[in-house]
Amino acid sequence: MQEMILILDCGSQYTQLIARRVRELNMYCEIKPFNYSPKSIENIKGVIISGSPFSVKDTNAPEVNIKSYVGNIPVLGLCYGAQYIAKIYGGIVEASPTREYGRAKLERANLDSQLLSNVKDKSQVWMSHGDTIMKIPDVAERTAGTDSIENAAFEIKDKMLYGLQFHPEVYHTKEGAKILDNFVSLICKCSKNWSPEVFAESEITSLRKEIGKEKVVLGLSGGVDSSVAAVMLHKAIGKQLHCIFVDNGLLRKNEFEEVLDSYKDMGLNIKGVRAANRFYQSLKGKVDPEMKRKAIGHTFIEVFDEEANNIEGVKWLAQGTIYPDIIESVSVNGPSVTIKSHHNVGGLPDKMNLKVVEPLKSLFKDEVRKLGYSLKVPENILERHPFPGPGLAIRVLGEVTEEKIRILQEVDSIYIDELKKSNYYNKVWQAGAIFLPVSSVGVMGDERTYENAVCLRAVNSTDGMTADWSQLPYEFLSDVSNKIINRVKGINRVVYDISSKPPATIEWE
Repeated sequence: MQEMILILDCGSQYTQLIARRVRELNMYCEIKPFNYSPKSIENIKGVIISGSPFSVKDTNAPEVNIKSYVGNIPVLGLCYGAQYIAKIYGGIVEASPTREYGRAKLERANLDSQLLSNVKDKSQVWMSHGDTIMKIPDVAERTAGTDSIENAAFEIKDKMLYGLQFHPEVYHTKEGAKILDNFVSLICKCSKNWSPEVFAESEITSLRKEIGKEKVVLGLSGGVDSSVAAVMLHKAIGKQLHCIFVDNGLLRKNEFEEVLDSYKDMGLNIKGVRAANRFYQSLKGKVDPEMKRKAIGHTFIEVFDEEANNIEGVKWLAQGTIYPDIIESVSVNGPSVTIKSHHNVGGLPDKMNLKVVEPLKSLFKDEVRKLGYSLKVPENILERHPFPGPGLAIRVLGEVTEEKIRILQEVDSIYIDELKKSNYYNKVWQAGAIFLPVSSVGVMGDERTYENAVCLRAVNSTDGMTADWSQLPYEFLSDVSNKIINRVKGINRVVYDISSKPPATIEWE
C-alpha cells in the first residue's frame, strides 16, 4: 500500500504549494478538504493542516477532526493549522495588533527540535496571518519565535503535534524545504520512494487489471497530458484504446495536421475529426468566459459522443485529467475555491454512460512530463507549452468569431516561431497571444488606421499553480511586435503582460 502524507485544506492559497514541496521530497501526498475523514489511516504517515483565510475565532471557521490522528501519526499545523491546534489544546489565539505579512527572522528556542533540525538561527521565514498565538498550550513547548511574535513554532511531543506560525512551503522561507523534509523523514519516518517512474509501473499494472479486455475511448488534444495518458493506456491495453482528435477550429495555426502527424510513429489508434463550424456556431453571441467554456465543452461532448458511438463495444472513457484540474474544480465551504470550470472534469460520463479512467489524476504537470520521458513519449510533444482546453476561444476576449481566431492564429504563430528561433521557447513555461476587445488609432505609411490590439503573454512556472511573468529581452519583444504589425492585417498595436500569478491568472479568461 502506497505511503502518503495527507494534506487537509482549510482554504489557504498555498495549499497546492505544500503538496508540491512534499512531492519534491519523493513522498506521495494528497490534498483533501479539512472535514475529510479517512476510512483507514494505515497508509497515512503524517498529516499537514494548511493555512486558511478564516480566523480560528470565526463561527464558521474550518474545524478539523484530528482525534483519529493524534497519538497515532504526526500532525503538522501551518499558520491557521498551528493556531487551530493551539486553540483546541488550551492556548490563546488573538488578533494581531497589526497584520503580520512578509519576511521575518526565526529565533530558535529549542535546539533539540526534530522539526527544526539543522535550521539556522535567524533563518528567513514568511509570515501571512492576522491572528497570532498569544499563549501556547500548557502541554506544549515553544521551539521558536521571531522579532515580532513570541510563538512562531511549538510542539506537543507526546501527542506528535507540531505547529508553525509561518509558511515553510513558500519560496521566501529559505529553509522551508528542510523543515518539511524533517517532518517527512525524521518525524513521520517516511521511506520517500515515490516517483513518476514508480507510479508508471504500478499504474500500468492497475489499468490492465481494471480495464481487462474492454475498449477505451480517449479524446486527444496533442498536448502533454492527453498524450502521456494515451501512451500509458496503450502500454497497458494496446489496441483496445481508441483515440479521437477533434479539430474545434480553436487550435493554433496548422495544429490539426501537425498533431496527427506527430502521432504516426507512436502506434496509437487515432482518428481526426473536423468540426470547426459547429464550435463557431455554439460560440455565437457568447461573451462571458464561463459561457464560452461551457459552449465548447457541450459541443465537444456532442462531437465526441457521435464518434465514440461509431466504435463498437466501448465501455470506458479515458481523460487526461491532472491533479490541478481536480483541485481547482472542487469547492467545500470555501477551500479550494473554483477558479474556472474544466470541461475535462465531469460532463462526458453522464451523457455517454461510460466508466471513467483518469490515469494521471494524481500528478502535477511537471510530474506528467517526467512520466512521459520514462514512457519514451517524443520530446517535441512533452516540451510543448501548455495550451488551454478551450483553445484560442479564451484568448479572444469577448465574442469569438472565425475572423478573430484567424488573426490570433497568425499572431500566435509569429510569436511562437520567434521564441523557437531565438532559443527562448524552452526557457519559457507557457507563451501565447491574447486578442483584446480594443481598437486604437495607428499610422501605417501615410494612412491612419483604427485596428485591433493583441497582448503577448509569457510566464515561468513549475506546474501552473503559481507563475512569474517572463522577462524577455526588449530587443526580442520589439522585433516580434514589428513582425506582427507588419504581417498580420487587422493588428496595429502589441502590448506585453507583466502580471504574475497570483494575483493574476496565466490565461486572461
